[in-house]
Amino acid sequence: MAASASNEAPTGAPRPEGTTCGGDASVAATGAADRTSPPAPDGHEEPRASSRPGDLAREALRAAREERARARAREQVEAAKQPRRDPGPRVPRTTRGDRAADRRAREIREALADAFRMPDTTPPASADADAALPAGTPSHAPATEHPDTLTSPEPTPAADQEPAPTSPSPSPSAPRHPRRAHAAAKQVAVAPSSMGAPARDGDHRRTFPPFPPRPSGDGEPFAETWWGRAWVTALEDGALDPARLARGRGYAEQGHVDAITVTPGLVLAYVQGSRPRPYRVQVRLRTFDDEDWDRFLDAAADRPGHIAALLDKEMPQSLADCGVPLLPGPGDLAPRCSCPDSGHPCKHAAALCYQTARLLDADPFVLLLLRGRGEREVIDALSRLSAARAARAAQGREPEPLPGIRATDAVSRRGPGLPPLPAPLPPPAHPEQPPVHPASPGGPDPFALDQLATDAAARAHALLTTGRDPVGPLSLWHDAVRLAAARPGSGLTAGSRALYASLARAAGRTPGDLARAVAAWRQGGPGGLAVLEEPWDPPAGRFDRARPLLLAADLPAFRPWRNRLTHPRGHVQLRLGRDHLWYAYESEPGQDDWWPRGTPDPDPVGALTGLDTLGDA
Repeated sequence: MAASASNEAPTGAPRPEGTTCGGDASVAATGAADRTSPPAPDGHEEPRASSRPGDLAREALRAAREERARARAREQVEAAKQPRRDPGPRVPRTTRGDRAADRRAREIREALADAFRMPDTTPPASADADAALPAGTPSHAPATEHPDTLTSPEPTPAADQEPAPTSPSPSPSAPRHPRRAHAAAKQVAVAPSSMGAPARDGDHRRTFPPFPPRPSGDGEPFAETWWGRAWVTALEDGALDPARLARGRGYAEQGHVDAITVTPGLVLAYVQGSRPRPYRVQVRLRTFDDEDWDRFLDAAADRPGHIAALLDKEMPQSLADCGVPLLPGPGDLAPRCSCPDSGHPCKHAAALCYQTARLLDADPFVLLLLRGRGEREVIDALSRLSAARAARAAQGREPEPLPGIRATDAVSRRGPGLPPLPAPLPPPAHPEQPPVHPASPGGPDPFALDQLATDAAARAHALLTTGRDPVGPLSLWHDAVRLAAARPGSGLTAGSRALYASLARAAGRTPGDLARAVAAWRQGGPGGLAVLEEPWDPPAGRFDRARPLLLAADLPAFRPWRNRLTHPRGHVQLRLGRDHLWYAYESEPGQDDWWPRGTPDPDPVGALTGLDTLGDA
């Protein structure tokens, strides 16, 4: 090898040791390449390398690679000789099916990421960040937020990079198995759900829908009311970085804040940043203790205008300056965000604070809820306090004398000094209709209430014009039957079932008995009800002449029993009333379940006219 190196020298004379010249580097590289190159398998020497610098460099690089391969082989042999204590999981080799599964996993991740993406639009800052990426950065790299924020600790898998088929071990960021790929896709794509849960709202929890985007106004205040601007002032005076406030205000104006949930001492929402996954943001505020609330309620109850202003969604400035720090000051707002930014506040928390100012503009009771009490609780406390103060004030003064004279003085007068009584007003021609009662949950039935009022007006008109009440002699049962019969409709329907049940319960009967009695009342009034319920023995004459009349009309011989004549088949019956009228009844054959039918008539054959079952006789 030395001889070949010496033969490649420009001159045949050997150089002394320790001397160098411009061609020594090439000679040394060539010698190193000859020493590290293994002999050919067939025993013949390979062609000698060229003396050009490029060829010498390639030979040196090839020799270094071969030396590294031999060193790696020696390490594998030594590792195989050592006992295996805790073998790791077997890693399958990369195959064409694995690469196809990886591609399907990437497609699933991309589809799920688009499906669970929040509806908010990407802020303009992300486009600037993408434009500012250095050359060579892959397009799938996670977009970073503003330079003042830290990099998110959440790992972002390089789903778009397919592993090389010659790699002995799979990349940890790309799962090989389809089931693992699907799980990784779900872990990457699922975003936290919205905090908006109106079904869980109560007096101490209120959820507000997200505000729509609003046009940004340079120099204009973000809040409209003085208490909303005071909230913004507390935020801006306690902030450490005005630039973050400006970006947070831009987020709020662009509508990046999701539904806002307000509870005592806490404002909670998700804020969409430049990444697909929104950040969970909360802002805390100190709540009042009982002594602070007593002072605030006393100050609000001192002036009735304060209560009226609160009911009109206004906050009097004198009430806010009552000695209790109702509005926050600089440093009172304690924001907290899931983003990696350590600013106070970060732009996401600033966006939530700006949107909270808009909530305060619309409803100042949100501020009272943040201090510990809900709207209904505050209004009830103010009502009790005002009533107690009014009662104490009324006890301290004497009652004012009523206008007029005492009744004893007016009655004790005698002689012509008393004026004559005025003439009574003429009675109306007919009773008027009562006013309409609106329906309310848990209230009385408007239709039943209207029926009772109409009946009372008719009875009062009859008593005024005739001097007697036609309903007065009726019993409770008869009056219940009369009220049920006055209701439109027939039988037990969905509308009359509740009325029948209540009237039957009051009279101690069943709804079926009431329905049968209503049919008898509609057939003949009180006389028809008596025919239904009171059998009696009629005198000879009219009752005895009824059977020949029925036989003359080609009807079979009816069976007599007291005031009743029953068809032989048991499905038609005639009853004679005390008013000498015949009432027809029908029943199922052999059931003895008689119901009034038709119209009363002095002739028994005329009473049976119109019955459908009579033709079956």
